[in-house]
Amino acid sequence: MAPAPERRVAALTGAGISAESGIATFRGSGGLWENHPVEEVATPGGFARDPLLVWRFYDARRRQAASCSPNAGHRALARLEGALGGRFTLATQNVDGLHLLAGSRRVLELHGSLWRVRCTRCGYAGEERTVPLPTLSPRCACGALLRPDIVWFGEALPTEVFEAAAEAAESCDLFLVVGTSGVVEPAASLARLAARSGAKVWEVNPEATPLTPFCDRSVRSGAGAVLDELVDEILAR
Repeated sequence: MAPAPERRVAALTGAGISAESGIATFRGSGGLWENHPVEEVATPGGFARDPLLVWRFYDARRRQAASCSPNAGHRALARLEGALGGRFTLATQNVDGLHLLAGSRRVLELHGSLWRVRCTRCGYAGEERTVPLPTLSPRCACGALLRPDIVWFGEALPTEVFEAAAEAAESCDLFLVVGTSGVVEPAASLARLAARSGAKVWEVNPEATPLTPFCDRSVRSGAGAVLDELVDEILAR
């Protein structure tokens, strides 16, 4: 008899897991930041109109993220990767870098990262961890403006990153949906893709979401309180 194939697990995380570490979404209070609609500071058009305003917004986000630490939910997913190795894929909508700080090594950052910048002209892209930034708005060595390496409203996700996440969703046996509202596309489509491909889908969220009907199991809780137990359950199977 042939041995049973080893289980493959994929996960999608959203703002909820980082909210437990104190990361604000900046979309509360009517979707305003310092009385500016968030769309004004997170779109290509907003950057073209007022790059300094956009960089002030992202410098504030970077300062906040630098003051926060991974929580038990982040650490549980890092432990799952440590146990499963290449049979685990983590995709995140978050840009704060907390999964990497928790010890996850292979993280698909669907919406980019606060800790990377890229040039608006020459194509340079690189890490920038100085907090606060020494100058606003920062410039590339070529003289052009740098921008946050973030997927803004109206921009497409990085093709290679999303394709890797979709492949993991299609090929996994179990798909975890953790702390995501399930309304931001195309990231939310990954859970539906996993369900259509035959995977079991488990949701961890304090409230029901549009993805709940596709889930085989929904745990109404924050990630930090239950993910360790769920990881133990996954690894025991």
